[in-house]
Amino acid sequence: MDRNASWWINSTTFPTPLNTTANVNATPKPFSVFDGCDHQVEGILFDLTLQCINVVVGIPANILVIAILIHNRKEPTTSDIFLGCLAFMDAYFGSMTPVSFLNLYYWQSKEVWSALKFSYGVKDTSGPLFLSSICLDRFIAVLFPLTFGKLKPIGYRLGLSVLLLCLTFAYSAAKTVGGLLNFEKVFTGEILATFTWMLVCNACILWALKKSRGAGKDEMHPMKKRAFKMVLSLLCIIIFNYLPPVALFPFEDHYAPRVFRCYVQPVGFAFLNISSTIQPLVYLSRLEKIPFLPDSCVQKCCPCMSENKKKTPQNPPA
Repeated sequence: MDRNASWWINSTTFPTPLNTTANVNATPKPFSVFDGCDHQVEGILFDLTLQCINVVVGIPANILVIAILIHNRKEPTTSDIFLGCLAFMDAYFGSMTPVSFLNLYYWQSKEVWSALKFSYGVKDTSGPLFLSSICLDRFIAVLFPLTFGKLKPIGYRLGLSVLLLCLTFAYSAAKTVGGLLNFEKVFTGEILATFTWMLVCNACILWALKKSRGAGKDEMHPMKKRAFKMVLSLLCIIIFNYLPPVALFPFEDHYAPRVFRCYVQPVGFAFLNISSTIQPLVYLSRLEKIPFLPDSCVQKCCPCMSENKKKTPQNPPA
């Protein structure tokens, strides 16, 4: 069973039970966009409903993030290349949602499903890998500042980004082809490993920032306080978006096959997929000023940004 939207379509055939040894001679079922969940579509529709938010909010937010990164290219931060790749992949994934609806209820095409399955492979892999890279960048910057100074040249991050993109496209291509033995274990292993790394990494960063207060001082340095809030928000994203699949998918054998395919999988992936909207919004909420948008518009759309700006001390600490 392919991960993510595998509850819709199997690109080859569909045995009735999932016990392949007992059904070697079974007659293949005709192609179905719901993969045996034709009468249990609640989980699928729940995921697609959240994906609609990616279309309405996520795509514009990710495009704005990319525009801001390009606008600030003369004064980039070390994680900008990871943020840009992540925003581009999320915007691409969000753009495939209308195609999913059309294929479910109108086209019902195997060829279109192959393109959709590739986009799900991109989402499965790019989010965890690039978020892990951002966590790694912050981890080295806070806990090993001397080493971080030596690794500031963009070449290191560019090379890592190319490697992650190659891994993403290789996984997506394998997912599109299908039929690989125990291929679903790859995603389970990936999500468990990246979730554990991001959780431990961000916990260490928060601990180091909290501990770095000067002797006799109750207040944290404003720059470190800003970094503390940024890492804390990233940790909340990781827990909200990645904990459900991490908690559900390793226990696949404990569910009935149809229940897992029609309910557990789509609900778990719904939390993962909505990160395409949450991630850019969190990034934008941390900015003191958003280019291309008037302040009045920003205050109406996100009053918390103007409040945070007022609370930010303007004078550097002693």
